[in-house]
Amino acid sequence: MPAVAFHTLGCKVNHYETEAIWQLFKQEGYDRVDFESTADVYIINTCTVTNTGDKKSRQVIRRAIRKNPDAVICVTGCYAQTSPAEIMAIPGVDIVVGTQDRVKMLEYIEQFKVERQPINGVGNIMKNRVYEELDVPAFTDRTRASLKIQEGCNNFCTFCIIPWARGLMRSRDPKEVIRQAQQLVDAGYKEIVLTGIHTGGYGEDMKDYNLAMLLRDLEAQVKGLKRLRISSIEASQITNEVIEVLGQSKMVVRHLHIPLQSGSNTVLKRMRRKYSMEFFAERLTRLKEALPGLAITSDVIVGFPGETEEEFMETYDFIKEHQFSELHVFPYSKRTGTPAARMEDQVDEEVKNERVHRLIALSDQLAKEYASKHENEVLEVIPEEIYKDEPDRGLYVGYTDNYLKVVFPADETMIGQIVKVKIAKAGYPFNEGQFVRVIEDTEMKEEAAV
Repeated sequence: MPAVAFHTLGCKVNHYETEAIWQLFKQEGYDRVDFESTADVYIINTCTVTNTGDKKSRQVIRRAIRKNPDAVICVTGCYAQTSPAEIMAIPGVDIVVGTQDRVKMLEYIEQFKVERQPINGVGNIMKNRVYEELDVPAFTDRTRASLKIQEGCNNFCTFCIIPWARGLMRSRDPKEVIRQAQQLVDAGYKEIVLTGIHTGGYGEDMKDYNLAMLLRDLEAQVKGLKRLRISSIEASQITNEVIEVLGQSKMVVRHLHIPLQSGSNTVLKRMRRKYSMEFFAERLTRLKEALPGLAITSDVIVGFPGETEEEFMETYDFIKEHQFSELHVFPYSKRTGTPAARMEDQVDEEVKNERVHRLIALSDQLAKEYASKHENEVLEVIPEEIYKDEPDRGLYVGYTDNYLKVVFPADETMIGQIVKVKIAKAGYPFNEGQFVRVIEDTEMKEEAAV
């Protein structure tokens, strides 16, 4: 039985696609082995979001070639899409496939075995208008299933290379989304995370269908699904209709990740983002009215070219005022090939790092404040894994619907189930919880019937 090994760099979408590619190999009788073992085929799923992503991707490719020089080395993903020639130039790379035509990978491997000539299978992604169906009936991770609903992005923010790596917006057929959601629930998953490159843009390329309708249809048609999470949504995509669906839904969780990037209108213009701070603030207010207790997490880029201390403080004050529950803070890094990398007034690294630290300190403070509001509440948690810091105490880690990370006593049988947990002591990054009870499937049916 031939063996295949995978290494995935980058985002959740890449991890989803690696699982989908593995399904194709599994159907052809391959065995999956660890990347550090000897395999017949190595697949490296690359990232290109930063220059460092490219560099890490090259290091992993070289590691695979050293591991087994006789293996077929196949490189896919975003870096493969934007720079196939760079990858083909690495001695030992046999096949390059970008972010489409992944189903042809197995054909290419057979072709390579016969011809022994490197194959460049990368096409022009900008011409692609069709969503590539890649199925994942189950994941290596047992608790949360991702479900990819769209591909590509039409935004072309000045700091971002992704439209060139992923192409333009393409939505997955809603019937396929619902079919796969049901398949995941039938495989035992209680929570599904809707994911994509520009997830909230789902349906923008369709006639008379949108994200709000998809959320409604998933709730009405998928039997046994308990939790639906949206991996990320832009402020401009939070329509009144979406807010209405979130307010009525019994499934969509009280947590949204809404990328801010900057809280200054002048910086947002230079970034070519599609909203103003006034608009963003108004959406947040509406959301919190519709969903009391909503957790809002966000991404922020610090030290974008030309960012002044005043502009940074606008961001800082906006985040503080609107009480985000956690931030992912990134110092701006130049991405070759993007307009921002060519801008004048690049911010000094020391200034950038100092601002990053200030924002992280604010994020920690806000996360603690958000968690403290839920002290002594009983919330539903899905235990995911054993608490690694103290593996002998029978403690497990899981997330509440509003994305609080809780450590509490549980056992192996509860992994992937929904359990009631009391937040005994709020904190960050962990809250301490007391186990109350497991929620039985019969209760879920009763709740659904109400």
